[in-house]
Amino acid sequence: MKLKYFRNALLAILLVGLFAGFTDIYFEINKNLELFSKVYREISTNYVDEIEPEQFMRAGIQGMLSSLDPYTIFVDEKKKEDIDLITNGKYGGIGISIGIRGEYVTVVEVMEGYSAQRQGLKVGDVIIEAAGVEITTNNVDEISSLVKGEPGTTVFLKILRDESKDTLGFDIVREEVIVKNVTYSGFYPENSNNAYIKLSNFSRSASDEVKRAIRDLRSKKEIKSMVIDLRGNPGGLLDIAVDICDKFLPKDNLIVSTKGRAPASVKEYFSTQEPMLSSAKLVVLIDGGSASASEIVAGAMQDHDRGVILGTKSFGKGLVQTITQLSYNSSLKITTAKYYTPSGRCIQKIDYSNHNDVIADADSILSGEFFTDNERPVYAKGGISPDTTVTFLLEGKITKELLAHGLFFKFANQYYYKNPDQDYNSIDDKTTMEEFRAFVQDSEFEYESNAEDHLSRLISDVSQNYADLTEELAQLKSKISNLKKDDFDLHKDEILRQIKSEFAVRYLGSEGRIKEQLKTDLQFQTALNIIESSTVYGKLLNIN
Repeated sequence: MKLKYFRNALLAILLVGLFAGFTDIYFEINKNLELFSKVYREISTNYVDEIEPEQFMRAGIQGMLSSLDPYTIFVDEKKKEDIDLITNGKYGGIGISIGIRGEYVTVVEVMEGYSAQRQGLKVGDVIIEAAGVEITTNNVDEISSLVKGEPGTTVFLKILRDESKDTLGFDIVREEVIVKNVTYSGFYPENSNNAYIKLSNFSRSASDEVKRAIRDLRSKKEIKSMVIDLRGNPGGLLDIAVDICDKFLPKDNLIVSTKGRAPASVKEYFSTQEPMLSSAKLVVLIDGGSASASEIVAGAMQDHDRGVILGTKSFGKGLVQTITQLSYNSSLKITTAKYYTPSGRCIQKIDYSNHNDVIADADSILSGEFFTDNERPVYAKGGISPDTTVTFLLEGKITKELLAHGLFFKFANQYYYKNPDQDYNSIDDKTTMEEFRAFVQDSEFEYESNAEDHLSRLISDVSQNYADLTEELAQLKSKISNLKKDDFDLHKDEILRQIKSEFAVRYLGSEGRIKEQLKTDLQFQTALNIIESSTVYGKLLNIN
C-alpha cells in the first residue's frame, strides 16, 4: 500500500514538473506576443511618418527569423511557386532560364519541348520587356513572377536578337513545366560500359528519373561502372535522397538518420529493396556547390564504402527543413532536425546555435573521427571530404574576366547567327580561336592581371613616402602589362573549352553542352581512370 502511494506521489510530482515547464514556456510566448502586438500597433498608428502595416510586419518576421539559421524562412504568397518548384519540381511557365550577361538580361537556356522553344525563343535572346514591364538588370528579380503563372494563360515578351538588330515580340502560352532532375544520362565514353548520370536537383520526380535512366541504359548494354555527377546540386527532398541511395545500397543498410527537438523528428531511414546496381563500380563527383540531399547521398555511399567520392569538399549543410502552411497562401520553411550519415557524423559546417542567445539549449555538432564500414576514417563538420581531391577550376584571370564580361556568350551568339546551319563537328578549333581573339580585340576588352593588381596596391601604399621606388614599380608594371599579351596563348585550352561549351548549347542543346564539357573535364576523366584501375579503386575504398 505504501509502495503504491509512493508511486502515485512520484507520478504527481513528475506531472506537476512537466506541466510547470509547459506553463512557463506558454506564459513566455503569450507575454511576448502581447508585447510584440502592442509595439506593432503603437508604431503603425503613432509613428511620425505613415507606416505600411504589411511591410512593417514582414520586416518584423524577417528580423525575428534572422536570429536563427538562414534556412528558416518565411515564404509569402508571391514566392509560393518557389516552394512548389522545390517540392514538386514543376511550375507554370514557358520553359526558359535567364541570366545577366554583360549589361543585358538574357535567355541562357531554352528547355526542349516547351512553349518557348516551340514558339522560337533562342539562347542569347535579350529580354527587354515582360508582361508590359521594362526589364533591366536592376529589376531582373521581377521577371520570374512576371513570366510564371497559371498554365493556359499567356505572357508577352519583347526581345532583342542578333546584337540588337532585330526587335521581336512573342505572345507565349504558359504551360506546366516539369524541371528535369537528371539533365543527362548516357554511356560515356560511348563505346564503354561506363554510365554517366548528371543529377541537378532532388525534387519529387528525381528518384523516378534516376530509376528510368538506369533501366534505359541497362536495356542497351551491361553497366559495369557509373559516375554520378552531383557537382553544383543544391539538394532538395530528404526522402528522395533516400530513394536514390536505395538504387545502389544493399537492402537494410542505414542511409541517414535525423534528430531534432520534437520526438517525431528522430528517425532512421534504411534501404528497403535490393539495389538496381549492386556490383557496378561507382564514383560520385562533388564540389562546394553540392549540398543537403547531395551530401546525404555522398555520405551514405562513402560510409558504406559503396563508391569513391571525388572532387572537392561539399557545401556542409546538415540541417533538415519542414514546410508548414500558414494563412493567406504563405508558408514557413523551418529547420526541424539535423541529419547524420550512417557512421554517425553530422556534416553541418556552421553551428548557428553557437554563441546565440536566442537558442536556449541546442544539440552541439560533434566533431571528430568516425569510421566507414571498411574502417576508413571520415570526419564530421565542414561537409563531405572526398576520398580523392581533384580540383578543376579556371586558372587564368584572363579566362575569368572574359567570362565575367560575357564575351564567350556574345561571341557564340555572333557566330551562331552568322552560321546557323554549321555542322558543329566540323568547326575548326584553330580558326575559332583566331576569330575569338579578333572579337575580343574589337570589343576593347581590358583587364588587370594578378601581378598588375598587386603592383597597383603596392604603388598606392608607397607613393607618399618613396617617390623613386614608385617610379620603378610603375615601370615594372608597364613591362608586366606587355607580357600580359601572352596570357591568351598561355590559357588557350581553357578559353577554347569555354567557347566550345557555348557553341555546343546552341548547335546541340543542353545535353550536347554536357557531353562537350566531359571531354576536357579533369574530375570526370580522373574518375574514369580510377574506374579502369581495380587496384586504385580498391585501395581508395580499403577493399581487401
